[in-house]
Amino acid sequence: MPETAALNDDSIDYSDIETKYQVQYDDGFDNILVVDGVPIIDRSKLDRLLTKVTKEFSRKGASIKPDDIFMPWDDASGKSKGYMFVEFKNVDDANVALAAIHGHPFDAKHTFKVNRFTDIERYTELDEEYIEPEVEEYTAREHLRAWLADPQGRDQYVTYRGDEVLINWHGKPSQCEVAHKPDWKDFLYVAWSPMGTYVATLHRQGVRLWGGSSWKPQQRFAHPLVKLIDFSPCEQYMVTWSNEPIVVPEGALQGSQYFSPDDEGNNIAVWDIKSGDLLRTFSTTNENEPPSLKKQMAWPALKWSPDDKYVARITPGQMISVHELPSMFLQGKKSLKIEGVVDFEWCPLGDKDKDDAEKDAKAVPNASGTKPAKKARENMLVYWTPEVANQPARVTLLAFPSRTILRQKNLFNVTEVCKLYWQNQGDFLCVKVDRHTKTKKSIFCNLEIFRMREKDFPVEVVELKDTVMDFSWEPKGERFAIVSSNDPNLGNLGPGITIKTDVSFYQLEHGKNDFKLLRTLPSRTSNAIRWSPRGRHVVLATVGSSSKSELEFWDLDFNSEDAHRKEGQAEWGTGIQLLGTADHYGVTDVEWDPSGRYLATSASAWTHTLENGYAIWDFRGQELTKQIQDRFKQFIWRPRPPTLLSKEKQKQIRRNLREFSRAFEEDDAAEESNVSAELTALRKRLVDEWNAWRTLHKKELGDERDELSAGKEEDKEEIEVWIDEVIEQIEEEIVE
Repeated sequence: MPETAALNDDSIDYSDIETKYQVQYDDGFDNILVVDGVPIIDRSKLDRLLTKVTKEFSRKGASIKPDDIFMPWDDASGKSKGYMFVEFKNVDDANVALAAIHGHPFDAKHTFKVNRFTDIERYTELDEEYIEPEVEEYTAREHLRAWLADPQGRDQYVTYRGDEVLINWHGKPSQCEVAHKPDWKDFLYVAWSPMGTYVATLHRQGVRLWGGSSWKPQQRFAHPLVKLIDFSPCEQYMVTWSNEPIVVPEGALQGSQYFSPDDEGNNIAVWDIKSGDLLRTFSTTNENEPPSLKKQMAWPALKWSPDDKYVARITPGQMISVHELPSMFLQGKKSLKIEGVVDFEWCPLGDKDKDDAEKDAKAVPNASGTKPAKKARENMLVYWTPEVANQPARVTLLAFPSRTILRQKNLFNVTEVCKLYWQNQGDFLCVKVDRHTKTKKSIFCNLEIFRMREKDFPVEVVELKDTVMDFSWEPKGERFAIVSSNDPNLGNLGPGITIKTDVSFYQLEHGKNDFKLLRTLPSRTSNAIRWSPRGRHVVLATVGSSSKSELEFWDLDFNSEDAHRKEGQAEWGTGIQLLGTADHYGVTDVEWDPSGRYLATSASAWTHTLENGYAIWDFRGQELTKQIQDRFKQFIWRPRPPTLLSKEKQKQIRRNLREFSRAFEEDDAAEESNVSAELTALRKRLVDEWNAWRTLHKKELGDERDELSAGKEEDKEEIEVWIDEVIEQIEEEIVE
């Protein structure tokens, strides 16, 4: 066998392979960021700081490791210099981090300011010669509340039927028309924001907000399989929820508007509406709770303070966690530990509270540094805890953020049900307490009413023998209505079973400072109370019943003098008057428009499939329009924001209401005249058409008759007629 020749590797040329697979090293510094606003620490706290910094970066979608951070030190003091260098794998990751972290509040005292490392060198070599920039042509942006400038002052509503959405104008019969027919596809349902600025659609990929006169998309939020949304009262933030936990696939988009790996497993997200940024995610499942005790999730799962400063969530039986907005930091760095807590609600801000807050913000501090204006009322929340061991159930009023307990009320013999109802101005709080007797064989109801504008928040108790099915405060008023029942079928609801109810109205009697019964309407089937946004008018409805669907329209101040009477001069409740009754078969939803002049009722296909559609009524119960539509799902009025008119301007308008109403009366007369003129012209045209048709056909008929007459003369025939006539009759008798 021949000897194998030794191979010399040096003689082989690998240049083509090296060129093909050569690794390109990044010699630049574009992947390095300089982060200012870092806390100044000593070396003992370095590890803790690096851990928290990496966690904050990862939460914003820019994952880094402690080894990627270089922290400069001041050798003289032994402390850091307050900034750091962060190196990323590539320029794209650095750009994502720059967009997500710049301006991010690290804690209450430090906010990150981020720059590229290469920008610093560029700034030092910046040409100091001034070059005037080119002025870009101004492009006006459409107003998101342009619909408020409608010359006729009309409201809008949205309907959702099948796959079709329509946004309609509502006003006088001649002014009702379609405002927009969007081409939205594959969405779950639609929802208005609290002030009507946006309309939201829920898609498989997330939420889309639409608005403006062109109805173009304004913002989007990437939360796959979203099922529920909730806006904050001032439309600054939004919460989304999905029954599916968040999953971030490999290679998914990262940034301030997307989920990061740290969000995996959660299913509720908080977003900033204007920027579209994700603020934080939570999980609605309690890992410590056994599966046998898990209950249906209450919605909204997060509750907003009325000024959008805080958002709170409850851990049933343990605590209430209040987060500051927009940082989403835990207020005071700790939750409210409350053993057994079941539910809570924020106190609404009334018009007076908003005025005080504006004055407090505008007030100029005096020489001592204090503001002379009256301090605005703190946010308040109320929570209740059930009976635990020997401790009775309790309702607690809490000021926030001071966390001062304002009032506590013990409750005895309480069942598992206790509900909280705030009046929309924050003047009153009603705690509906279902109680059992000492023998626990029967249940009755108490209404614990807190008067929030009085010193020490006095509480009045209204005792009721029946079960209260519904409770509702009059907006901006001192009255409330309840639906109660002692029907034995109340606990055994089923198809075809109608519950007999009583509806009662109560009003605050100032002389005695307690709530007095105005009137009770017995033997009803109503189970829902809907107050007009302006108060005074109320609709009692039978909702969700397969056998009854009655609507009753009531006026609680039918006699004008009763609305302003002095106590003792007239009998209570004499001004309550039934204006009209109506019926909408299968009604599932009842909603007043923002003006309080019209009521909409609808029967949704999501509940049943019989005679779906909607109807619009005036406040007296007169039907204005009714549409029966297959696969009809939603009818929602567009909300209106609070008026921009000052108190003085509103008073001036009320004083000169006749002058302002004269212009509307003239418009009504002109419209009626135009309608009459159009109707007269239509009738005249119809009469003229009839006369012309009659003349034409009369002539044609005459011609036909003439032709028939001429034909008869030409074809004349002679006919002989034989007539037998008896001239004389003689009877002869023959005798044989």
